[in-house]
Amino acid sequence: MLMLALSGMRTRWITFVGSFVALALGVGLIAATGLALAATFDAPERGPERFAAAPVVVRAADHLRVDTPTGTRSKPLDHPGPVGPGTADRLAALGRTVADRTFPADVTAPRTDTEEPPTGPAVKKPRTGADPRKSRAGQDAEARVGHPWEVAAAAPYRLTSGRAPAAPGEVVVTTRPGGAPLRTGDRVLVRTPAGVAPRTVVGTVAGRGFEDAVFFTDDEAARISPDIDALVVHADATAVRRALGPDSGMDVLTGHDRRRADPDPDRDARALVSVNALLGTAAGITLFVSAAVVASTFSFAVAQRRREFGLLRTAGATPGQIRRTVCAEAVLVGVLASAAGVWLGAGAAPLLVGRMTEAGLAPPWFALGDASWPLHTAFWTGVFVATAGALVSCHRAGRTAPTEALREAAVDSRLMPASRWAAAVLVLLAGLGLPALALAVDPGDLLGRKSYITRPMLLVVGFALLAPVLVRPVGRLLTWLPARLPGATGVLVRENTAAGVRRTAAVAAPVLITVALAATLTGTVATLEEARATEARTATTADFVVTSGQEGRPLAPAFVERARAVEGAVVSVSRSTAVTVLEEDTALVTSEARAVDPARLAAVSELPVTAGRLSDLDDDAIVVNEEWLTTRVGDRVTVWLGDGRKASLRIAAVLATGTGDNGVYVTRRNAGGAGVDRIDVKVAEGADRRAVAATLHTAGAATGTRVTTRAEWLAANGPGTNDQTRTGLRMILGIALLCTATALANTLVMATSDRVRDLAVLRLAGATAPQVLRLVAAEAVVAVGVGAVLGGVVAAVNLLVVWGALVLLGVMSAVVVPWGTLGLVVAAAVLLAAVSAVLPASLALRTRPVELAGARE
Repeated sequence: MLMLALSGMRTRWITFVGSFVALALGVGLIAATGLALAATFDAPERGPERFAAAPVVVRAADHLRVDTPTGTRSKPLDHPGPVGPGTADRLAALGRTVADRTFPADVTAPRTDTEEPPTGPAVKKPRTGADPRKSRAGQDAEARVGHPWEVAAAAPYRLTSGRAPAAPGEVVVTTRPGGAPLRTGDRVLVRTPAGVAPRTVVGTVAGRGFEDAVFFTDDEAARISPDIDALVVHADATAVRRALGPDSGMDVLTGHDRRRADPDPDRDARALVSVNALLGTAAGITLFVSAAVVASTFSFAVAQRRREFGLLRTAGATPGQIRRTVCAEAVLVGVLASAAGVWLGAGAAPLLVGRMTEAGLAPPWFALGDASWPLHTAFWTGVFVATAGALVSCHRAGRTAPTEALREAAVDSRLMPASRWAAAVLVLLAGLGLPALALAVDPGDLLGRKSYITRPMLLVVGFALLAPVLVRPVGRLLTWLPARLPGATGVLVRENTAAGVRRTAAVAAPVLITVALAATLTGTVATLEEARATEARTATTADFVVTSGQEGRPLAPAFVERARAVEGAVVSVSRSTAVTVLEEDTALVTSEARAVDPARLAAVSELPVTAGRLSDLDDDAIVVNEEWLTTRVGDRVTVWLGDGRKASLRIAAVLATGTGDNGVYVTRRNAGGAGVDRIDVKVAEGADRRAVAATLHTAGAATGTRVTTRAEWLAANGPGTNDQTRTGLRMILGIALLCTATALANTLVMATSDRVRDLAVLRLAGATAPQVLRLVAAEAVVAVGVGAVLGGVVAAVNLLVVWGALVLLGVMSAVVVPWGTLGLVVAAAVLLAAVSAVLPASLALRTRPVELAGARE
């Protein structure tokens, strides 16, 4: 059987080239993504940064811990409290202590002599020769964080030029490639919570990558930010814990635990989770597409070889021998292609990791490890996919009767056995039934990435299984008009499409997969973005919206005070916080929340209230959404606020779930220490809108705060703003396109090469070579059209499911169809199909038609 398989592969090498290339690419992509995925598992544990040289760090507990019947549950706190002065005094007796304070300190690079700083007579002129390209305070400001100089040694930072700050107007700054070109002697404007003031750079330190810092004198830092965020203690950790006691609410951090005091210590973990999700999705889609392509190619190859198998049966071959031959061919192709794919994947993995870090999909420090198991996994996956993809074809090849194949005409008959009908019906029922069940039970689950990426696959498989039955009606629909035009081309295309169902189905299958995935993924993401934008447009009725522009950063206190005093406007000040609830005594669930002024909230927003009234919100109440377990107005819920305080609050109102952005609302008292990070301003009836705008812009210019109109804010937060999501989708779609393009080209080359006698007959009947080539190209385009229609149906079903979920969640938003993406995908498929069909046909037409017509297989 092995020698027969090798002989068959040498004779019909064109049949196996496409399967080899598609499988090699698939295995290569699986190997590359697997190596990158393994690097996330074996990523080195990063040590502390801000306090790498500190012996002991004391800070308020940053995790909420709740005892439950099933054990202690923990969740990060949104706003951990400060270190109390009494604690600092008590620990000072054990050894030297250094207080760390962290606050925003945005720097505007050097100014020219001709510009007057906006802070009044206390501001001195900058030094001569300063960079004239920089503008006023707040414009072109570089976001930085401030610290007292004494804590710089805890990182440690070392002076690279100048000296330490010794007076209130002096600072030391970090430098980094690509940052503002600050140097010793520069006069800069620094915006802190205490206001904007000129400072002199008296020294610089090399940046360490995790922050851009500005260091003040210890007294100046204490004036700007009185609260102590962390305390470096030069003493024995055991003595520190003993001095604090078990119920102090403080964490004593040593060794690797000091990383918890770094800025955003969980950012690496979040980044690796995102990388895991992206690479896992890419590997899953690659496996799915590769399996579908190989199965389709082998199925078509077996259908082409009916006469060959019939001759073997006539010569005495048993059905088992035929099956083993086909299976041996699949194993050989699988082994060779998998080996080539592993080699390709090992070389492509560094390129993939580099591209992901450049695009911001992975953290800059992400790098490949030395794991080899992904290569073994990819190899055996490729062999398994090739073998499994050929099993059904093996069974059909073994059923070929000795005389049936010799009598059988070129017209396909008995396209769908009962087993394929059963499989198609079951898969379609699952593909339609599971979303229907989710719509009835939990519509929000359908909006998750895992759901809308994996859900289309069932429908794709179902339609691919039914493709031989659907090809004829869809093909006749697409060729109805061309068949009625003058000339014979349209009629021939229609009849050849109907007669060569297996050929058309084999060409349509990769197009079906590509169009379905492209339309579903990009369409779902665009639809969800539009839904979120619709929610924002509906919920926000303010005329102006002011945000800090950076997550976790509060607005300047001076701007907040000035905005509150604007005449002729309703000003709603809010804070971003979080509340945590214990669900069913087993799980802590944290929800994003906003702390608002209930009396002003209704004037600047129209929230989707399904029960209760927003006006009933007070210090003893909370507004929740329908995702909460307890949603009856008047019931009390036990929650933990952003700073860890426990509170029992009454439900005042319930909001629709929506896309998940309808969070929780509390009052300022329950904000957990959060600062103001958003201001909504509504111009009062009869007030002068221009005057209100001018006052806000003046306050913004003085404090470096950008004031946006409602339209500008909606545009900045509208569809298309998440570049990382789109980059990830493009990567996933690129993988699918690469595999399916290979399959499409190979199938058409196989099909056209197998029709040389048909083409010769057309030439002998009087058709010219250009007419034959146009016919071949038209048939290929129709086959692509069939796949595009079926893929469009799959995408339409999935997008309707998403739209239905949004409607049930209370969001009335339109479905966004990615016509541009679909047009590009279909155009590329049409071009590739036409070239792949015409090229072998033109080569075949170089031979005299009489010789081709008389040639035997």
